[in-house]
Amino acid sequence: MSARGKARRRALDILFEAELRDQSATSVLAERVERAEPPVNEYTTTLVEGVHRNRARIDELISTYSEGWTLDRMPAVDRNLLRAGTYELLWADHVPEAVVISEWVHLASELSTDESPQFVNGLLARFKQLKPSLAL
Repeated sequence: MSARGKARRRALDILFEAELRDQSATSVLAERVERAEPPVNEYTTTLVEGVHRNRARIDELISTYSEGWTLDRMPAVDRNLLRAGTYELLWADHVPEAVVISEWVHLASELSTDESPQFVNGLLARFKQLKPSLAL
């Protein structure tokens, strides 16, 4: 797994943990940075802080475009995969869109249900298509 792949996985872990503990993602991130075992990659910090900063808009987009699924009905892993993937796709312009989608779909196939990779792929691909017209 590439360094960025590991950073994405770690960001997902932090986002998931924050949701389960009902804490802000940035406070869980701060705990992980302080503990430094394992060290927190700079890109992990970028992803977690980006999701935290844009979470209301990200959740609005996911809710609007995920047909037949509310955020509450989604598995927590999928919710946080989509949050991080949406942030990276729409706000991290320095990463190729195809790479972003591929990486988050790969994590969905490793960590979630059999249907999750297709769901994550479909929604992120839709955001890629809509990106020029979305008000961010």
